[in-house]
Amino acid sequence: MPKRISIIGLGLIGGSIALDLKKSGFASEITGVDKSGLHEQQAVELGIADKIQPLEEALQNADLVILATPVDVSLELLPYILNLLPPGVVVTDVGSTKSSLIQKVKDHPNRKSYVPSHPMAGTEYSGPAAAFHGLFKDRVAIICNPEESFPEAVSLVSELYSHLGSRLILMNSESHDEHVGYVSHLSHVISYALAVAVLEKEKDDAAIFDLAAGGFASTVRLAKSSVNMWLPIFEQNAKYILPIIDIYLDKLNQFKSYLEKGETEKLSDFIKEANRIKSKLEKE
Repeated sequence: MPKRISIIGLGLIGGSIALDLKKSGFASEITGVDKSGLHEQQAVELGIADKIQPLEEALQNADLVILATPVDVSLELLPYILNLLPPGVVVTDVGSTKSSLIQKVKDHPNRKSYVPSHPMAGTEYSGPAAAFHGLFKDRVAIICNPEESFPEAVSLVSELYSHLGSRLILMNSESHDEHVGYVSHLSHVISYALAVAVLEKEKDDAAIFDLAAGGFASTVRLAKSSVNMWLPIFEQNAKYILPIIDIYLDKLNQFKSYLEKGETEKLSDFIKEANRIKSKLEKE
């Protein structure tokens, strides 16, 4: 039976969820909430939300609430939402960090109505205009600590991701934060650092961007991602991001050393070892 869904945060993720849930028939009605009046207006114009309501009203008129705000905002909003959540209503979030949020509400009376989740999808763009159909198709979605939520709540959120075309994985929150720190958060760190390095060099060489090809564009693409979204992710997941940055810097220094010393065989072996990532990714 179609559900009434309220989405808090009408950007790329929240908007794309809305589009696909309406298309699949899972949602009978989408109510939107956003701190930006412009985003709310755009969401209605783009067919993302059927109507806009204040947060308190949106909670009362929903079967499922999806919190799609930056992780620092979610940390403040989730306890407030659980305070007002009507009986039988389920809430999930879609943030890239989980342990801090789960810890924040671990003793809340309505904790079991909350299902922590994370769809592993996105682009470097933000806002309602960035939303599109099919963002989550064939991508992994993670539900964390399912044993801490009502079984029927987990079932509803699982159904949501099924309608989005995602492949579901169950995971504890610490493992989630560690693994996404490696495969997602570090990629953004590297992209930001590369962008800053090239921009600094560009001061001396104005032609540098004229020579930029596809390899540079794809590597630095993530550096276009919003500071409002990614700064709180880095801060909340520093526990796992900092160690993998250390490993990355060690490998970068190895590469530099082999190149400086003309150690061709070692540099060749390094590149061949890196090539093994192809077989890992092609299993996806």
